Amino acid sequence: MKNIILQAFAILLSFFLIWFGFSQLDYLKIFKIKERTINVENKLGDLIWDEISRTENVILNDSITKTLDSLILPLCRANGIDRDSLKVHIIDKKELNAFALPNNHLVVYTGLIIDCKKQEALQGVLGHEIAHIEKKHVMKKLSKELGFTILVSATAGGKGGQVIKEIFKTLSSSAYDRTLEKEADMTSVDYMVKANIDPKPLSDFMYQMSLDSKMPDGFSWISSHPESEERAKYILEYIKGKKLHSKPTLSDKSWKDFQEQLKNL
Repeated sequence: MKNIILQAFAILLSFFLIWFGFSQLDYLKIFKIKERTINVENKLGDLIWDEISRTENVILNDSITKTLDSLILPLCRANGIDRDSLKVHIIDKKELNAFALPNNHLVVYTGLIIDCKKQEALQGVLGHEIAHIEKKHVMKKLSKELGFTILVSATAGGKGGQVIKEIFKTLSSSAYDRTLEKEADMTSVDYMVKANIDPKPLSDFMYQMSLDSKMPDGFSWISSHPESEERAKYILEYIKGKKLHSKPTLSDKSWKDFQEQLKNL
């Protein structure tokens, strides 16, 4: 009986100690830190995009932007992603590149769109970058490689312009770590399967990268994503046995017309 009373007292004491510990946490401070982090991310993304838009040829043609949007919409609708939360930009540049910025900016180069043999390959790349945004990979990458203090300083003016350029370079020309890359790949495939988009062309696109062992300048998205053959294989392995109900978003003619329109800019 005495042991039971002692055990009950110990449990009660533990409960009060835990309660007391939590009561000492400064939740307001914690929430302020989270709010500050969000503010830094939002401001950082907008600053980087402002820098890009001043130096690059941004495509604002309604026909082009709406066609790209039509390729993104199925991914968003099928996966509960708020399309309006994504800030999608098209840059007229020959490089094969697409990358995510803080504050949900997604940048796509015309060179990538033109190079994709199938629209599903482009949708897979777009899904990959959207996954980086949805999974909060962008700030994880920047915080790890540059440090959060540097990111804060970039939003505070002064010498922030040079830091912004360095951040842009980091995001547009270097890969995430392999764990985050694989998570983005698999998430993109999940997006595609739910949207009835065939993921196999994404695997084909990655395999084609692996054949270009000596890639020329201008292949930023490709060269920043190493082990492309391995990635192609694990995508195929992942979808093996899945029932795929594929339905092209655009007709073949509309897809080819879209690419031709970009070639003739």
